[in-house]
Amino acid sequence: MKRVAIVGGAGRMGQALAQGLAVLNEVDVVALIDVHEPRELMGARYYATLDDLEGVDVDVVVDFSTPKGVVHSAEWCARHGVGLVVGATGLDDVQRAAVQSAAERVGVVIASNYSIGAVLSERFAALAAPYFDRVEIIELHHDRKVDAPSGTSISTARDIAAARAAAGKAPLEDPTIRQTIAGARGAEAPGGIKIHSVRLPGLVAHQEVLFGGPGEGLTIRHDSFDRQSFVQGVALAVGAVDATPRLIDGIQSLIL
Repeated sequence: MKRVAIVGGAGRMGQALAQGLAVLNEVDVVALIDVHEPRELMGARYYATLDDLEGVDVDVVVDFSTPKGVVHSAEWCARHGVGLVVGATGLDDVQRAAVQSAAERVGVVIASNYSIGAVLSERFAALAAPYFDRVEIIELHHDRKVDAPSGTSISTARDIAAARAAAGKAPLEDPTIRQTIAGARGAEAPGGIKIHSVRLPGLVAHQEVLFGGPGEGLTIRHDSFDRQSFVQGVALAVGAVDATPRLIDGIQSLIL
């Protein structure tokens, strides 16, 4: 059984993970880490920082907090020989380099989305990509998400662009030559793929990939209605890492 500490344990994602992982036979959630004391401990103990865990046996740290928090977790895990699972998005190049550096000393999984359905929808989109003339992505999240576009939409765009390139397709060019309001056509991702970000209260995590071709269209949509949708993927990641150095980028290899 893997002993797990959750960084960001007082947040909505941290609480959902603690609740979902706590009922699994292969995981023991021993600590919730947060500057704020969690509302529910789910049998774990509360610590303000990872540095307070001295003397507590932990096999894997799960961090869905912030990019800055992830850097601290990566450095702590590397020093203590503890595996790391990263779910926070919006990391810049320096922060991501810190995670990659930790993977030279311990096992690390970093992914933009831990929902099994979301990962499968990315795969389906890549399969469809060579067969359609146009594609755009709409990603919709709750209004407290601070980064845009989502990490999932960026990785989906990259997979689509790679699939199109492998099939000999040229990067997409936007046919719109005049925007009455700047930015109306969304952000441009790899391969010329447009991403449109929506932030509204009541949403969790949703994405539509819209393909268009002569006389037809295809929409691939995934919805996370509850944060429990990420638990299964996190559990797979926890099971895949330990003190053995390795970097697993995305959970595709764990399920496909």
